[in-house]
Amino acid sequence: QVQLVESGGGLVQAGDSLRLSCAASGRTLSNYRMAWFRQAPGKEREFVAAISWGGGNTYYADSVKGRFTISRDIAKNTVYLQMNSLKPEDTAVYYCAAVTLGRAYIYAHGMDYWGKGTLVTVSS
Repeated sequence: QVQLVESGGGLVQAGDSLRLSCAASGRTLSNYRMAWFRQAPGKEREFVAAISWGGGNTYYADSVKGRFTISRDIAKNTVYLQMNSLKPEDTAVYYCAAVTLGRAYIYAHGMDYWGKGTLVTVSS
């Protein structure tokens, strides 16, 4: 089992920045790729970004590329999502997720573990 706990959400204005954190615990985390997904009201959960614990390789959805940065602190077992230049369309519940290395990581239905999410609201 892998336990994931997100934090850092809140209400910000368009153009502001916010950093989300995901504290992970449980099984050998190096066997997993970590990802952030988001779900806006009335929409499906969508991939945002992913990172591997070991090599730190990163992947981004086109909608956030250049604005969001995913990173991890191995010593703290924590994954971060730095969000800059936020837009109202970034408003969503943001979820941290983990998937076994080698498996697809951009589809919500394929993830192995999920956190409960943290709400980000961007006002115009």
